[in-house]
Amino acid sequence: MKEGPDIALIGSLIGDPARANMLTTLMSGKALTASELAAEAGITAQTASSHLSKLEGAGLLTQRKQGRHRYFAIADDEVGNLLEAMMGLAAKRGHMRARTGPRDPALRKARVCYNHLAGEFGVRMFDSLAARGLVVEEGEEVSLTDEGEAFVSGLGIDLPALTSLRRPLCKSCLDWSMRRTHLAGALGTALLDRFYDLGWARRVEGTRIVSFTGDGERRFLEMFPAA
Repeated sequence: MKEGPDIALIGSLIGDPARANMLTTLMSGKALTASELAAEAGITAQTASSHLSKLEGAGLLTQRKQGRHRYFAIADDEVGNLLEAMMGLAAKRGHMRARTGPRDPALRKARVCYNHLAGEFGVRMFDSLAARGLVVEEGEEVSLTDEGEAFVSGLGIDLPALTSLRRPLCKSCLDWSMRRTHLAGALGTALLDRFYDLGWARRVEGTRIVSFTGDGERRFLEMFPAA
């Protein structure tokens, strides 16, 4: 009998088409009800409840109760990063679903990957930081340099507060559409939140799209020049 981590269990949970649809929907970072997730997966509410129970039991989802409703969300960064990595690998190997539409260009330009910026803008930001020596990438490890710390602090981000968190400050995340690295971790989240606070961008309701204003896009591109 084999001993060790049961990757077959995790694979089977994520591999079911209905569960995969629900998980990728939750990559927007928003908590959704079972009914909302059932609609996204194209299944009945009863079937969705069964799937969600299995995902929660395996530690892939967490739920919160508010009034009469139960809301489900991705359990943590590890699960979110795993799903984005799988999406990136599927795209890299050419395993794409044929569901295109007018939102696709906007989704590829800038979107939420669980809680940080992805898409063309996410990759541009990472490449710009790396080219200027503000972050250093060694394999899967990403670290902030002294110059990077000064840069981040200059943006009004409380770096000591980020470093006190239990989650990694910087993480490498494979972008499924660009098939290159974008920045995850506590810093990736803080940067996206800062763009929101500055009024440069906003989330498009009901989607993973991050929409930049004209002025916000100009400032973003100036702050993160092409490498």
